Amino acid sequence: MERLKLVLQYFQSNSESISNGICIILALVSVKLYTSFDFNCPCLPQYNKLYSLGVMTVPPIILFFLGVLVNRHTGVMMDEWMRPTGNRSKNPAVVKYLFSAMIQRALLAPMVWILVTLLDGKIFICAFSVSVDPFSYQNLHFGLDVIKIMAKVPCREDVIFKNSSFRKAVSRYVRCHSQAVGWSILLFLIVLGAMGRLIKPCFDDHATFLQTRYWSNYLDVEQKLFDETCVLHARDFARKCVVQFFEDMREDTVLYLPHPPFISNFREDWEEEEEERLHGITKQQQVDKLLNKWYYSKPELDVTRISHRPKTCVTWEDREGNTLYSDV
Repeated sequence: MERLKLVLQYFQSNSESISNGICIILALVSVKLYTSFDFNCPCLPQYNKLYSLGVMTVPPIILFFLGVLVNRHTGVMMDEWMRPTGNRSKNPAVVKYLFSAMIQRALLAPMVWILVTLLDGKIFICAFSVSVDPFSYQNLHFGLDVIKIMAKVPCREDVIFKNSSFRKAVSRYVRCHSQAVGWSILLFLIVLGAMGRLIKPCFDDHATFLQTRYWSNYLDVEQKLFDETCVLHARDFARKCVVQFFEDMREDTVLYLPHPPFISNFREDWEEEEEERLHGITKQQQVDKLLNKWYYSKPELDVTRISHRPKTCVTWEDREGNTLYSDV
């Protein structure tokens, strides 16, 4: 249970971890889909390869675009690539980094599908059973067309192969080639990934890579914070509009009640907190102008002004000028 909590905390820690988790889930879904998929080869010479090619390519294409769709890096990359320059210059290295991360994660599920199909071998048998030389096997005595016979090899229930070991021999032969191709692709991908991790630091500047990764994470976090701030502002703005509507409909009423001072202070603090969350944006035109400015003129990456703004310090002194308490 503790390990499961640690795994969930890892996948919820940041957007990159969430994207990794989604890609792993898609890969597991692709395996589940293949195992539950009822594969029925047409067993006809003109359709076997076409059907097998469709099963090998169409689901991976769907899984690839699904991986692109659910990947948060896709939206961040397109926003950074398509936005106007404004006060902030574009960094092509960041766009390239986000594109690379998106492609790598989106390719995981399609590659899992292709590897599973190759290691299983049924699709390969359906596609290439016709290519096997039937006369290399002994005890072959069929009076029908040889191509039609080889096309029916994937169909184990066919009466032609009743009480015959020929179909099993051909299927075993083609499945061996399919598994060899699958293991070779897997080995190539592992070696390619290992070589990339080992060789990349020798040719790339690690400091540049850290900068690119930092600013790519920054873009993601910035967009998240902007969306969260917009949601908070929209909630407070809507509440203000509703309260204002009800107060406009209410008739003036005078109530004479005792007024403790702490209620006044509480209400003032609450109203100040609301005003702070509205940031002075209290009209529709102001909201539209703010959103328009955010898109067309992103703020420059300089927070010096807000980091060094003046702070009010309070010092308490007695009648003789001696300091009793100070914030300085």
